[in-house]
Amino acid sequence: MKQFFSEIRGAVMGTLVLAVVCCGLYPLVVFGVGQALFRGKANGSLIVDKDGTVRGSRLLGQSFTGEKYFHPRPSNAGNGYDASNSSGSNLGPTSQKLRDSIAQNVADYRSQNSLDTNAPVPADAVTASGSGLDPHISLQNADLQAARVAKARSIPVEKVRELIKRNTNPADLGFLGQPGVNVLTLNLALDQSASRDAKH
Repeated sequence: MKQFFSEIRGAVMGTLVLAVVCCGLYPLVVFGVGQALFRGKANGSLIVDKDGTVRGSRLLGQSFTGEKYFHPRPSNAGNGYDASNSSGSNLGPTSQKLRDSIAQNVADYRSQNSLDTNAPVPADAVTASGSGLDPHISLQNADLQAARVAKARSIPVEKVRELIKRNTNPADLGFLGQPGVNVLTLNLALDQSASRDAKH
């Protein structure tokens, strides 16, 4: 009996020590290192205005529909870009619903950007990402939208393309995947540029 209680006491003490280390000390150390060395990333890569207003995260897409803004890729996350309901459509390549949706997205994209009825359309312009939260579009997608945005803002298309270049993230490690244009940072840069121009 004495040995039994000794083993119970050892098990309880071991559980308490592991609870303190794994549920207390370890998270505090990770939190501290994250805040000290990677504060922006640890806090969600938030984009904050000079007045302290949070405009969004560099990691999460947002819906933009106006002509003067670049449009993100479609989203099936909730009502669109809902981070609490991240998901894809779960529709497969044989789904008629998916084919109809893509066909409608292709027609809408060509109409919005004044493209020919048979002009090639980038896949990311008409299909959602697996998470529904992808903040990036392809360079080809951005380039095809540039003329529409420039016209809506009455600015040279070269200026728009320069902002595209500034808001393009390279492939991971320089070779994994393709470069991507961050739609949120690009649209915010467009608004900031317009605001500066208005002051001069």
